Amino acid sequence: MSRVQHLIVSDDEADLRLDRWFKAHFPGLSHGQLEKHLRKGDIRVDKKRSKASDRLAAGQTVRVPPLPDTIYKPVKAERGEAAAAPKLADQDIAEIRKMILHMDEAVIVLNKPAGLPTQGGSGQKRHVDGLLEGLRFDYPEKPRLVHRLDKDTSGVLVLGRTRQAAKYLAEAFKRRTTRKIYWALLAGVPKPREGTISYNLNKIVTANGEKVVVDRDGQKAITDYAVIEMAAQKAAWVAFKPLTGRTHQLRVHAVALGTPIVGDGKYGGPEAFLEGVISKKMHLHAREITISHPDGGEITVAAPLDKHMEESWKLLGFHENDYEDPFAEMGL
Repeated sequence: MSRVQHLIVSDDEADLRLDRWFKAHFPGLSHGQLEKHLRKGDIRVDKKRSKASDRLAAGQTVRVPPLPDTIYKPVKAERGEAAAAPKLADQDIAEIRKMILHMDEAVIVLNKPAGLPTQGGSGQKRHVDGLLEGLRFDYPEKPRLVHRLDKDTSGVLVLGRTRQAAKYLAEAFKRRTTRKIYWALLAGVPKPREGTISYNLNKIVTANGEKVVVDRDGQKAITDYAVIEMAAQKAAWVAFKPLTGRTHQLRVHAVALGTPIVGDGKYGGPEAFLEGVISKKMHLHAREITISHPDGGEITVAAPLDKHMEESWKLLGFHENDYEDPFAEMGL
């Protein structure tokens, strides 16, 4: 068992999330164990209680509680070198590289498949974050996640190839200067067929875990939407443009319209599943993103539909190439 440690945040660790800092210094410490130490107040930053999502500043002191050396011993690297990472199998490297939609000196954009978590959690051993070593190429460190997608949501996922690039991109998400378009298949057809949804959202704890609900005292959540195509009155291909980035925002807003996302049993219940051969998987896809580039200008990247959604589109007679940006016509 190690003693209490007081570690100083270095200049190149500035703006790093506390959980990511622990992942770099103590790779054997699971997220659940980290959260437990944080709840107990064992981990502190400048003597203050902290959260896993807190951003660190250079020169701050992180209090690290006693940790079993055999499990949580820090991995030390020579100055200027990244810590050694577990070697990935060739199959894992091939899988993550097949997801690449765009890559330049600062940015990588992936097409994340449905069913693959962005980061690890309870019971999640395989996730995008754990495969990023396969995208290091000739860089001294692996790329960094700058945002997340739900496990069952497919589509564009942005990575920064350096710490500074990741910081720049993360700030772009915070400033809400990114333009994101999602495609969804809804059970039913929203009325009206286009508009703006503005329902405040709050996270609550239920017997089945955490859930997001409409709550006038919650955080502001705004989404523009437009119906692209319909299959009679039973289903609709809808484009969503979220103006805020709340947890499960599109899923809850779709239910608030009375038309849950197909496959979203958590929020839509039995009404979220269509009769017949349409897949029971979640039909929500991060189709396109436009974001400021760390080296100047903007990039726009679009992701083709995940396999199960592509099959549903064919069954319903929808065609990806028929899509025209409805928000430009709406002046949004």
